[in-house]
Amino acid sequence: MTKKTTNLLGIIITILAGTYFYITCCSECGMSSKKEPDKEVMAPVADEATSYPFAFSEDEFAYSANNNFNFNPSSSTILLPVTQDIEDGIGRLNSFLTENSNKVVDVTGYYKSDEENDSAFPNLGLARANAVKNYFVSKGIPSRLINIYGTLKNELVPKGNIYLGPLGYNLTERPEDADDKLKALYNRINSNPLTLKFNTAEASINLSSEQRQKFADISTYLDKVEGATANVVGHTDNTGQRATNIALGQERADFAKAYMMRNGISESKINATSKGPDEPLVSNATEEGKAQNRRTVITLN
Repeated sequence: MTKKTTNLLGIIITILAGTYFYITCCSECGMSSKKEPDKEVMAPVADEATSYPFAFSEDEFAYSANNNFNFNPSSSTILLPVTQDIEDGIGRLNSFLTENSNKVVDVTGYYKSDEENDSAFPNLGLARANAVKNYFVSKGIPSRLINIYGTLKNELVPKGNIYLGPLGYNLTERPEDADDKLKALYNRINSNPLTLKFNTAEASINLSSEQRQKFADISTYLDKVEGATANVVGHTDNTGQRATNIALGQERADFAKAYMMRNGISESKINATSKGPDEPLVSNATEEGKAQNRRTVITLN
């Protein structure tokens, strides 16, 4: 083999070796430099708003409207205006109840556990049902023909800032022992009345769960018994002048009356008076005794 041939062969081998090493070692570098396509980011899908119709599906009475009474979260105030199909349904319901004296309507309000309840009722669902009851009454349906309930429904989803119709409706028979139950309720309320306590020179209300239930019982009795009224009596300790305490007791009674009215009890069903320091529960000799005497007591006539 000549020297020229040897050199040519070396050049060929060098070219082949370089090509091999480029392919095996550098091709991955070239591939890794390619830009990956951007991955599409999926936006979270919002839950669909829940909506419950204003509807009755009884054999004797059937009516349905897609609309219903609406509420803001943590509120028992009906959002106005109420649509005409609901007004028409209330009118038909009133006619049905007039013709069927043994029937009553059940209104169940729904609420979520994360909603705040600033009403006097044990839960916000009951407060919403009470608001609807009062609307029915304003349209001519007697309150004694309306039962109200509250049910927890954590599956509620608002549309924006509005719960669409968080209520359900049903027609039932008036129980034969309804009057006996009302008598028992009257005795229970008056034997252990709703008592609101106040600090010195203060008139504010913050109900416990037990007090909320007592309020609901009072509201139920006043709804069901024609002519029934509530007595709201303000009491004070003996600090200061009697005339001042009489006025303070009246202020507390009026405050409690206004609170009851804000929660759906008619003004005509509430009598507010003051006893001032005249009827203490215990001696005013101690601060503890004075605290017990500063109270407003709500009973039934």
